[in-house]
Amino acid sequence: MFSFDGRCYLITGVLNEDSIAWWTARALQLAGADIVLTGFGRARRITEKSAAALPSPPDVLELDVTRAEDFTALAEELSRRWDGLDGAVHAVAAAPRDAISGNFLTTGPDSAAAAFRTAAYSLHSLTVALAPQLRRSPGRGSVVGIDFDSSAAWPGYDWMGVSKAALGAVCRYLAMYLGPSGIRVNLVAAGPLETVAGRGIATFDAIADRWEQDAPLGWDRNAAQRVTGPVLFLLSELAATVTGEILHADGGMHAVAMGSGTVVPGTPGEEPR
Repeated sequence: MFSFDGRCYLITGVLNEDSIAWWTARALQLAGADIVLTGFGRARRITEKSAAALPSPPDVLELDVTRAEDFTALAEELSRRWDGLDGAVHAVAAAPRDAISGNFLTTGPDSAAAAFRTAAYSLHSLTVALAPQLRRSPGRGSVVGIDFDSSAAWPGYDWMGVSKAALGAVCRYLAMYLGPSGIRVNLVAAGPLETVAGRGIATFDAIADRWEQDAPLGWDRNAAQRVTGPVLFLLSELAATVTGEILHADGGMHAVAMGSGTVVPGTPGEEPR
């Protein structure tokens, strides 16, 4: 069902072995895909170290999502390597310290714009740059971005939450404009995970505690690998008719207001946790 033999994918956002991007890269390799990763600056050495822990250490290409020239160089390199690109994973997000962790009311426009450019506009930049290679894929290409539920305001998430809301809009517009070319663009909204990005939010523990208490299916902040299934689905031909979608892989938290921990004893079904 999830054979990726002979297919080629680009994975961004790998920093360490706790990330969704790393586990997705591993799963794709085990399913037979050829992959490359991206990194930039001094952090690229960290990505290269994490790449060495994959089943077959892939190359790490330079990509700073705030530099337009990096997207051009990346697309040119991929066109030299492969006849076409079957898909890409966008797992990049960052915000200045004064744009998160309770600073929403005092955040300046430059910091807010920096969060938007990195977390949301970069999906547009990446997808548009890779569109020619994605069109050359036999099944057309699929782009999957990693998201966090932005239908409500989360304390401390602040301008990153605003940027994630924008990410959903960017996804829908890309789906509309690139759909006629056969290119699909979707997001996977995961729950809070113990990653470098997650730890950057001062209220992370409070949000993760709430998730683990109230998500109908439960939640484990240390299990990023459990999110790879939805990502692989959207990258695969099983999702050939799906685009512009936000697939929630969050234990069902997005669907409830009070959570399963408040179920009244005696309700049909299993005992409340």
